[in-house]
Amino acid sequence: MHCTFARAPRLAMPFLAILATSCLWEPAIAADKPALSLERVFANPPLSGATPSALTLAPDGQHIAFLRPRADDQLRSDLWIQDVATGAERMAVDSLALSSGPITLSEAELQRRERVRLASSRGIVEYQWAPDGQSLLVPLDGDVWVASLAGAPKRLTDTKATETDAKLSPLGGYLSFVREQNLYVVDMATGKERALTTGGGGLVSYGMAEFVAQEEMDRMTGQWWSPDDRRIAVARVDETPVKVAVRAAIGSAGTSVTEQRYPFAGTPNAVVSLAIHPLAGGAPVPVDLGADSDFYLARVNWLNADQLIVQRQARDQKRLDLLLVDAATGASQLLFSETAQTWINLHDSLRPLADGKRFLWLSERSGHRHIYLVADGRLTPVTSGPWDVDALKGVDETSGQILFTAFRDTVLEKALYRAPLNASTPALRLTQPGGWAEAVTDPRGQAAIVTRSTPTQPAQIMLLDPATGKSRFVLENRLEETPYAAFAAQHVAPKFGTLLAADGRTLLHYSLLLPPGMQPGARVPVFFEVYAGPGVRRVKREWGTPRHQWLAQQGWAVFMLEGRGTPDRGKAFADPLYRQFGFIEVADQMAGLAWLKQQPFVDADRVAVYGWSYGGYMALRLLTEHPGAFAAGVAGAPVTDWTLYDSHYTERYLGNPARDMAPYTASDVTVKAGALADPLLLIHGLADDNVVFDHSARMIAALQKAGKPFDMAVYPGQTHGIRDPGLQTQMWQGIMRFLDREVGAKK
Repeated sequence: MHCTFARAPRLAMPFLAILATSCLWEPAIAADKPALSLERVFANPPLSGATPSALTLAPDGQHIAFLRPRADDQLRSDLWIQDVATGAERMAVDSLALSSGPITLSEAELQRRERVRLASSRGIVEYQWAPDGQSLLVPLDGDVWVASLAGAPKRLTDTKATETDAKLSPLGGYLSFVREQNLYVVDMATGKERALTTGGGGLVSYGMAEFVAQEEMDRMTGQWWSPDDRRIAVARVDETPVKVAVRAAIGSAGTSVTEQRYPFAGTPNAVVSLAIHPLAGGAPVPVDLGADSDFYLARVNWLNADQLIVQRQARDQKRLDLLLVDAATGASQLLFSETAQTWINLHDSLRPLADGKRFLWLSERSGHRHIYLVADGRLTPVTSGPWDVDALKGVDETSGQILFTAFRDTVLEKALYRAPLNASTPALRLTQPGGWAEAVTDPRGQAAIVTRSTPTQPAQIMLLDPATGKSRFVLENRLEETPYAAFAAQHVAPKFGTLLAADGRTLLHYSLLLPPGMQPGARVPVFFEVYAGPGVRRVKREWGTPRHQWLAQQGWAVFMLEGRGTPDRGKAFADPLYRQFGFIEVADQMAGLAWLKQQPFVDADRVAVYGWSYGGYMALRLLTEHPGAFAAGVAGAPVTDWTLYDSHYTERYLGNPARDMAPYTASDVTVKAGALADPLLLIHGLADDNVVFDHSARMIAALQKAGKPFDMAVYPGQTHGIRDPGLQTQMWQGIMRFLDREVGAKK
């Protein structure tokens, strides 16, 4: 560090130049240590280790299965198996060995993959254990295979069409899948295939989830097997009423025009119905879901072999009805309802118990999300307190214990807990403090696979015995054994803290990453990363992205703040966003900016805001509501006009624009385009079918009409996320050139 009394020259990284008479600071990178490059941040193999995904325990508890990216291609995964007793592991299915080369997947499968952000993934993206734990169902390249633990994979389908959402029935007697909008069933004993539905085609499909169910409701299927293999419940989706959105997917090889049925806020949704198909033959049994067809089929669960529980969510999402359905007749009766003045959050934590009568359920009726035991429609709390449960993970009825993840000790840490089903004693934390843990359990709830990381340790995977608390590594992934080890000397852990929200009362959590080797008296620019929308958290005690470490090594501080509206702190913390996007969360981020600018290590004139998706909307909102507050902004795939977004997400928070446009008009960032006074870089994929390019197009037109200059980067063929490593590198090089020019040059 040195001090100067003249205007600093433009450097190779000119955003390190600051005001005359202030102290220049350059990040201290040890001469004998390699510098982390932007290219290496996104290159193969992953810096943090090739961490497996989709981990599961076999039904018999003898093996662990997972997907592992290939060392030379992090977007292609193979299926691996580890023996629980010995820890020995092997590749069970080599995706390249079974791949037929270039493939053409159906539009339904491509959209389904995009909904779970796997559109860029190759090889094996999903699998399912057979009930006996001796084989696995493996969809690959549009066909279906079964891989035995004792032999070579066997191909079950071989067609030009794509088999989508393949499932084994609970007893293993049948395979089901969707092909060309109809549901097919294969008898596993004979190999005989038959179409269970035949009316699919055009705008009607069977067994698939509609767009908003996949994108916003986390329901990825439209078929549900009964526990005894005798019946399967099948959703029928009719998109006839849904508005047509003409989407031009502009790619490097040309443009394809897609007429996508997209349910914009305030417009008709798909009509969804449910019927139960007996496998022995006979007519399907329609399920009585009520006279009003304008509802959401939220979830379907079999309570026992003869009864289902169907979750029916009202269009305004203020009511969720749990219906008990007789599988033989389709008759339904109301068990109970969840209601709210704002909205009801959906979840996947309904768990039937062995008696076929009772089940466990998550509810926010107390103001916090907790587990309840439901018997005859009556709810008895199993957990309680001023903290949120994340999800129910396992039920061991033999010992009377449940496993769940929650934020009991701090909202910064997700942990695994064990608690008695009868709520006789407090929950016991099973994972160590100081980190963030995800967990899956075996069907009996007697073992758990825990994936845990800390700010200084990449993800490690452990097999845990919940009864004893003993564990062993499935993947130790020690930092010194990862590719990141070469750069670990410059690693900095984020600082966590709290500051007051704009209301002057509520404490908000932040994380702050400072450049390595930063000396007293130095002032640095800030990369102010924002999301701030409902349903997403960014401030956590976990292993962060290497991109943030690279930014810190370039001399940036990286700041993130969780304002009101973000999840896991109770409904009262989330509800302020109801009918007013772009106000409360903007005020809280501005409170964070004010706090930042008061810190002695921050160059208050060089704070740049960056966000993607809802974060892109927030970046635009911050720049137009508070011109001059930031030195520059980057908005990626931003929502701009909420009438262009889908019904389920948008109406949940802003209401139905067909009835009241006021919240939409107030939240529209394009109407404030004329207020932009700071440099702006807009980024968008030209094939985005979630936040469609129309959002950026509308903002571009508004900025041009207002005579405002801005920069733009578009990505042909790319959807809502830019995931290709080469494209990620190029995109971030462009972002940094923009910030280098606009923030680094400010004096």
